[in-house]
Amino acid sequence: MILDYPESSEITIDMRKELHSLFSMLKEGVSEFTFANIYLFREAHNYRISRLGDNFLITGSDGGERFFMLPFALPSSRLLNELFERFSSMKCVSEKTKETLAGLGFKVTEDRDNFDYLYSREEMSRLSGRKFHRKKNLVNAFISRYSYEGRPLTAKYVADALDVLERWRRERGEEGDYHAAREALEEMNSLGLCGGIYYVEGEPAAYTLGEELGAGDTFAIHFEKGLFPSYKGLSEFMNQAFASILPEKYRYINMEQDLGMEGLRKLKMSLRPVGFTKKYRVRK
Repeated sequence: MILDYPESSEITIDMRKELHSLFSMLKEGVSEFTFANIYLFREAHNYRISRLGDNFLITGSDGGERFFMLPFALPSSRLLNELFERFSSMKCVSEKTKETLAGLGFKVTEDRDNFDYLYSREEMSRLSGRKFHRKKNLVNAFISRYSYEGRPLTAKYVADALDVLERWRRERGEEGDYHAAREALEEMNSLGLCGGIYYVEGEPAAYTLGEELGAGDTFAIHFEKGLFPSYKGLSEFMNQAFASILPEKYRYINMEQDLGMEGLRKLKMSLRPVGFTKKYRVRK
């Protein structure tokens, strides 16, 4: 049960029945705005949800800063002003919504660290042309050096994907998004997620997991885990292999944000994005 604002509820998996269809109608392509993402990162961001009549409010906190999100629609001016009084900022504001908020006099700033990276599915599947020369060489080197196999990530292979995840955590020596990634595998079918798993020399070595975004022409990759330092070219091979099996209706692959991490930004830029899903922070 989702309580009415100003009360709020913990996000539970049984809410998917009501919320997934609403998220599926969103056209802006913001990677946070899927039920799976909100549910899986509910603890990391302290997400809670409230009902606003026919609308919904999601609240959370990062680094002690309390924020709110309005994925579906803006409320009345009175309620909007009240929210800006209660919370530090509004997060994950789309291009369209930020224009409305700026017109109402709110302060809008680009949230570059949370821009989603967009890639051409066709380009990633082919890696043709000079700009992909280095990536193509890494894929070719991987193919010539190792025996490999890719399979759809179905329930049959979840145990192997969990093994990859555990080894990934041990290699890193830190948690990262481990808990969300593990739950995503365990609840994959309930959350409507799909992906691929990749074996090297007969052993599970990497997997990718995601879902379609609301506009229907984009596939968002929420998790991409692997023993990448152990197999040179594995990451590039997996990116190309997965892009090549995605249906042609997907023009874009959304590989989410870099979170302001310099190394991750450099890596994502090296994959040659064709654009970004821009997001904004709004304050009073």
